[in-house]
Amino acid sequence: MPVHLGEQLLALGQAMHELPNRPSPSTAWRWYRKGIRGVRLETVVVGGRRYTSREALDRFLSAVTSAADSEPIRRRERDADVGRSDNTERKLRDAGLL
Repeated sequence: MPVHLGEQLLALGQAMHELPNRPSPSTAWRWYRKGIRGVRLETVVVGGRRYTSREALDRFLSAVTSAADSEPIRRRERDADVGRSDNTERKLRDAGLL
């Protein structure tokens, strides 16, 4: 989803300065390209440069927090410990190993 008209645009690097601990601009690119927990940062291209907005950043962080809060902790801990992808987990399940 693109940034809404009327929102104040921020360059991706500038948007990171709006957050605590000032994440790296590469973090903003990762949030836009890959997302977190199925949620991607809304952006828009103007004049060949990519921008987001404070409002889009707020929507993104709220959605990521909501997704994290609704995901069972047990699954998050298991996935972090094992470090396997959904594809690998599916193959193991299909093979009867899980």
